[in-house]
Amino acid sequence: MNYRVGIDIGGTFTDFALLKGPDVILHKNLSTPEDRSLGVMRGLEKLAQIEGVPLGDFLGRCDAIVHGTTVADNTLIEMNGALTGLITTEGFRDEVEYRRGFKESVWDLRLEPPIEITPRRRRLTVPERILFDGSVYKELDEDAVRECCRRLKKQKVESVAISFLFSFVNAKHEKRVKEIVAKEMPGVHISVSHEVLPRAPEYDRTSTTIVNAYVGPKVTSYLERLVSRLKEAGYKNQLMVMQASGGVMTKEYIDGAPIRVLASGPAGGVVGSAYVGMKKGYPNLLCVDMGGTSYDVSVVMNGNAPAETGWNMHHRYLVGVPMVQVETLGAGGGSICHVNNGALEVGPASAGAEPGPICYGRGGKKPTVTDALLMLGILSAESEFAGGSFSLRRDGVEQAFQDIGYKMGYSAEDAAFDCWRVVNANMTQAVRRTTAGKGIDPKEMVILAYGGNGPAFAAIQAEDLGVDNVLVPKASPTFSALGTLVAKPSIDEERSYICPANEPDIKKLKALWKELDDRAANYFADANFPRDKIIARYQMKMRYRGQNWALTFDMQTNTGAQDLSFVNDAIGQKAIELFNKRHMEEYGHVREGEIPEIIGVRLATYVDTPAPSVIKGLSARTVAAKVAKTRRANLGQGYKETDVFLGSNLKPGHEVVGPAIIEETFTTIVVYPGWKAQVDDAGDYELTRIRSYH
Repeated sequence: MNYRVGIDIGGTFTDFALLKGPDVILHKNLSTPEDRSLGVMRGLEKLAQIEGVPLGDFLGRCDAIVHGTTVADNTLIEMNGALTGLITTEGFRDEVEYRRGFKESVWDLRLEPPIEITPRRRRLTVPERILFDGSVYKELDEDAVRECCRRLKKQKVESVAISFLFSFVNAKHEKRVKEIVAKEMPGVHISVSHEVLPRAPEYDRTSTTIVNAYVGPKVTSYLERLVSRLKEAGYKNQLMVMQASGGVMTKEYIDGAPIRVLASGPAGGVVGSAYVGMKKGYPNLLCVDMGGTSYDVSVVMNGNAPAETGWNMHHRYLVGVPMVQVETLGAGGGSICHVNNGALEVGPASAGAEPGPICYGRGGKKPTVTDALLMLGILSAESEFAGGSFSLRRDGVEQAFQDIGYKMGYSAEDAAFDCWRVVNANMTQAVRRTTAGKGIDPKEMVILAYGGNGPAFAAIQAEDLGVDNVLVPKASPTFSALGTLVAKPSIDEERSYICPANEPDIKKLKALWKELDDRAANYFADANFPRDKIIARYQMKMRYRGQNWALTFDMQTNTGAQDLSFVNDAIGQKAIELFNKRHMEEYGHVREGEIPEIIGVRLATYVDTPAPSVIKGLSARTVAAKVAKTRRANLGQGYKETDVFLGSNLKPGHEVVGPAIIEETFTTIVVYPGWKAQVDDAGDYELTRIRSYH
């Protein structure tokens, strides 16, 4: 039997999901920050051991290895990317600094601007100008380009971003500058805006290209190391990489714009949530993922996790590529608890995998959320941790919280509970911000909790939000890795074209969609997916004149051979009707009698691949589960002797009434007072609020 392996690298753990026919095998091991590909190979070796075969034989039987990575995110968080320079149109040197006047916290007078990826001394301009219609107003000054290269070389620039005005209409000058830079600065990484984000406006395009240049060398070098190690170990197929858009594609495609992997890890979890939610009968979900370093929250409506291409601010930089919308908070098991000006704070700094929380026994000195859970009895030093890979230790934990308690005027146990309370409040507020921004009432949603720590907090968050149901999949500890196996190989790209919707250039529209279609088909062919398997969604981007934001909607969906017959004289009127319908759905009104404008075309292509099966329902007779042991724990109502259940003993139909703790192989599920948990036919947990509880 052949295998499919999903991998997700987090700040603390690297997660694996092995799909073997209908069965899914989970594994976690600590990430290796010094070279994350080492952690991947160690995990694959462990999976091979579980299967009882040598690593080479195991990899030889892998039809696909699908990989989500946080390399780009970590590069932006730690600000350790390539030394980056910018070459742009004369007169536009400082545009990237204006940021459209955007400030993340408008009322914070002390908020500093983000660190400059390209300081002014590394932002250089050249005489050239292409107009909005693609005509050349001023020819490129090639000697000025060579002078820019000499100045950037003196500053030891490692990566160059190139972004010219209206290059998305006519890329002639950008292509020539790329050739000159490659010759004058051999070995430098080059990012060109018409390849990274070929659309207006220029700030979005320039910002995205700069970020791509900054993170690109680290992403590509990491993927090259991993591919090399996989081939040496016996893997014969192409490595598939998770994208921020929620799809996967080959490393060769990612090499063209490494920015596409930014936030790819969280995207895998959202895609998996949408898939499982629909199969379980829960199309509307609040997806919450608490790992070792961060907490991610996203919304799935009607089973969809749409990828947006607009104002995507990630780590304070605008990134215009399609991205599944996820709000990230520095709140994970490794988040450090500390006192700041007399107030207890948790995060955003994290102990990560090295040295990790104090209780890992790897040299950590600062108390974390995981240490607090150990103090509260939610975790135990007597139980296996992370699948039995190591055990937690209490040495030094109590003293660390005593130090916090001394500053705050209470005991070590109270300090640990305060850490639990603060991090929970931070996460709940993140959910409220996300739902309020979308006009969604959390009470109408179901929470799907995953990540190693998500199930430990999900029910108490649901209590605060007024949510009655929480779904915890059996695979929740490695859910983002499982999500990569659900994600479809896909390419999602767009091109700019601005005109009144009632006067489109039919030939131009057809040419743009054909360009995107041919490009996608070529990459799919390289990945061994034939044309007849490709599903293509031809989309239009439109807005009313004067609007800042555009709406995207489908014009046509085809399977198999390219078919652009829908691009005809009637397309303008059809587009107006579909746009008005979409505008009414999104904003509740339309501008009667006003002609909207087309601002671009988009093509989302994908192919179907095998995905893990999901079983729905609870047909087994409900019976009370047998308590495995008890321990002193505080689940929000003070320390009490609390029932502990082992997930390995629980079968479909078993019910656990809170307060209780369920210890799974790679996670801990807390059933808070006033809640109960039932095991469904798939072995997944459904937590429900007990209405009669007082």
